[in-house]
Amino acid sequence: MLEFFAARFPTISRDVWQQRMEQGLVIDERGAVVTPASAYQPHQRVYYYRAVAAEPHIPFDETVLYQDEHLVVADKPHFLPVVPSGNYLNETLLLRLRQKLGLTNLVPIHRIDRDTAGLVLFSVQPSSRAAYSALFAQRQVKKTYEAIAPWRSDLNFPLTRESRMVEADHFMLQHEVAGMANAVTHIDVLEVHGATARYALSPVTGKRHQLRVHMAALGLPIFGDGLYPTLTPEGQIDYDRPLQLLARSIEFVDPVSGQRRHFESSRRLMPW
Repeated sequence: MLEFFAARFPTISRDVWQQRMEQGLVIDERGAVVTPASAYQPHQRVYYYRAVAAEPHIPFDETVLYQDEHLVVADKPHFLPVVPSGNYLNETLLLRLRQKLGLTNLVPIHRIDRDTAGLVLFSVQPSSRAAYSALFAQRQVKKTYEAIAPWRSDLNFPLTRESRMVEADHFMLQHEVAGMANAVTHIDVLEVHGATARYALSPVTGKRHQLRVHMAALGLPIFGDGLYPTLTPEGQIDYDRPLQLLARSIEFVDPVSGQRRHFESSRRLMPW
């Protein structure tokens, strides 16, 4: 693998790649550390956790709701990315949990947006990782979100939003287009307070930004959303106005123990 990286990225010296590998900064798709002597495998997915200059600190803490030898369930705050991307490396849920729990093989089984708070599941053991991932691929996981958004009395709830979502002109955005639906969300109302309502959102599919796009398309943009319907300029994060979207609960049959698992976030969205 060292020879591969040196040849594939000639602008980075062989010594730098060796140092990165020896520091455990390069891992494979199962979360195992790739060493300089690791055998090259065609089509293998490999990840490198790069250094980030002046990484912004996220002033909110995650909590661990559950941990066993195969599974970790974390309750993520708003603004914290799940995995490294852009300007974030150490200030991510994955790196924080690896350091806090001492689990170098920890890998997220699924993800939620950086702006969204709530539940995220992590795999501890490479041997059982595929079984947990299959639950999501086969839609055997029931996920429920809560959102605060405007109230529209002219819409009949519960309702199901089905549409075709694709990447928009801006790389950060998705939008709906004509064609066969690839995104499905069940939406219901939990309570109404004046011009505002608390909604329960149950995604059937898992398209990026699906809940945010569907709510905005219904004329119900989620409060605090800096992407939909209007893209906020980069660098204007307001910690006092988080996106009012929460991954509230998750339920599934554990593929290892056979037990039914149900987890609830301890976080709350804004009060009325």
